[in-house]
Amino acid sequence: MRVLLVEDEDRLAAFVIGGLRAEGHAVDHASTLAEAHRYLDGGQYDVVLLDLLLPDGHGRALLRGLRARDTEVPVIVLSALGTTDDKVGLLDEGADDYLVKPFEFAELVARIRAATRHGQRSSRLLCVGDLALDTKTRIATRGNLSAELPSREFALLEYLMRHPGQVLTRQQILDAVWGFGFESASNVVDVYVGYLRRKLDRPGEPSVIETIRGAGYRVRP
Repeated sequence: MRVLLVEDEDRLAAFVIGGLRAEGHAVDHASTLAEAHRYLDGGQYDVVLLDLLLPDGHGRALLRGLRARDTEVPVIVLSALGTTDDKVGLLDEGADDYLVKPFEFAELVARIRAATRHGQRSSRLLCVGDLALDTKTRIATRGNLSAELPSREFALLEYLMRHPGQVLTRQQILDAVWGFGFESASNVVDVYVGYLRRKLDRPGEPSVIETIRGAGYRVRP
């Protein structure tokens, strides 16, 4: 699952990001509305976790913009503003859920599960070319090859497939799949790309993951 966290409080963001990545999810983090718009314009998400009081405006503006575009991505508001009027107003404007800070991580995970399965709005099957990834079972399929992926391999392949055709640097992949602050000199990305290739590449055909020399990796559409 790919999550966009819009939160300017660094300690809370680190707590949420660390927990979700440990669960095998890909997480992008925006600390401002402007950053959030750039992420949303550049890819698809299964759920958005949205703080309200941001340095460059109110999270309500982002929510309104998403719903004006008829975007059905589930939005869970995370806010210290916990009055009934606050909750009702945001739910009426299109939020799927409202979680008052501080909250337990287990409750956040449960709310995410509920929001993403409600109405089956979150796409379960990702397809890029002849490659398919079931985001519920974590089974990747390419032609007659099929493999159930461990959490980190799944998160890596999902992240690449959410950006078809886009060259992603090793640092971008490290930040999204392993977390900010991970040792950038590590060859862990190359190692895990190798794991995926051994499971999904077919003799005599281009690799499922293309290496762009000096730049990074991509899954071609």
